[in-house]
Amino acid sequence: MVSGSFDLFLRQRIFLMKRVLLGSIALLVMGLVHGQAKVEHDHPHPHEAKPADQKTAPEALLIKQAEYDFGKIAQNKPVYYFFEVTNQSALPLKLDNVQASCGCTTPEWSREPIPAGASDKIKVGYNAAAEGYFEKFITITYNGNQTKQIKIKGTVWKAPVGSAPANEGVQFLKQQIQ
Repeated sequence: MVSGSFDLFLRQRIFLMKRVLLGSIALLVMGLVHGQAKVEHDHPHPHEAKPADQKTAPEALLIKQAEYDFGKIAQNKPVYYFFEVTNQSALPLKLDNVQASCGCTTPEWSREPIPAGASDKIKVGYNAAAEGYFEKFITITYNGNQTKQIKIKGTVWKAPVGSAPANEGVQFLKQQIQ
């Protein structure tokens, strides 16, 4: 009799465990199906057309020219370029940070917000110390967490060692003045 009641106890436990397992699986499947439906609703298929009344907002920050080529520049001669940026939104736009990819590139910008529809400039300097081709990226962080990149590039040629050769014309003029 002990064996029979123990057997009944085990069958009841196994039945209960099966129900709990089956219920857990059912909840998991329903959660996955619901999550998939929400993702598809939030992000429609890329080939589906958007409704006519749903327009995409223009980018808040417009960069007139996102890349500038200095061409050939002399070694140890700093060069500068001004990137023009425009606020295309209806609200003021704040440039939170302008970060260069290395220390040889120095961006300067206004910390004041750019009014709606207005433009401002970002001054980017490059210290041409190293000879050869260069390509530097500058990351603009604006309105808290949005980013865009601008780029400068060029080739630094090695400046001749020593001073320039004597100019005979200058020497002639100096003699005339004396």
